[in-house]
Amino acid sequence: MVDFSLWDIFRNLLLAARWTVGLSLIAFVGGGVVGLALLVARTAKLPGAQVLVGGYVQLFQGTPLLMQLFLAYFGMALMGVDTSAWVAAAVALTLYSSAFLTEIWQGCVRAVPKGQWEAGQSLALGMGELLRYVVLPQAGRMAIAPTVGFLVQVIKGTALASVIGFIELTKAGTMITNATFKPFLVYSCVALLYFALCFPISLYARSLEKKLNAIR
Repeated sequence: MVDFSLWDIFRNLLLAARWTVGLSLIAFVGGGVVGLALLVARTAKLPGAQVLVGGYVQLFQGTPLLMQLFLAYFGMALMGVDTSAWVAAAVALTLYSSAFLTEIWQGCVRAVPKGQWEAGQSLALGMGELLRYVVLPQAGRMAIAPTVGFLVQVIKGTALASVIGFIELTKAGTMITNATFKPFLVYSCVALLYFALCFPISLYARSLEKKLNAIR
């Protein structure tokens, strides 16, 4: 058993939390880019887009994130791609996030009144112009609160990356527990750090939702 002070435990967990934050940002931003592309393809009614995007969303929403991490890590290795736990976790979480974000945004697009679509069409706007100038700006306002709220799910989802060897907050907690034999203390600190990351985002999402409801 290694003798760690409370500060030593907390300091090491804080260092590991950097990787949790980094992975969360990569997954969220990457998922946003992919999700937006899927949304545009779906909304513009490109040939086959509805079926392909719908299947993509169902695949990633209908399978556990843990399984997706395993498939990304071991599947890429089987295909001959030399990968690391960091890359596999980033890819899996990006694809997972994109499936949920595109569904969130699709719901916001559908919430835009039909009259707005018809008004744009009456001005002879093409589908691209209609989306750019009429639909997406309105849907974007409605999407802010649920999108920010989803970031909390992404942060908590990074904890599963520990199963493929990625050393983030949860994995670091397990390693420190094995060294100190103080599971309650260590995991209490881990939970506190997750709370410190997620609670302000949840509050911000809630305040955004209230502001948008008040504007409406």
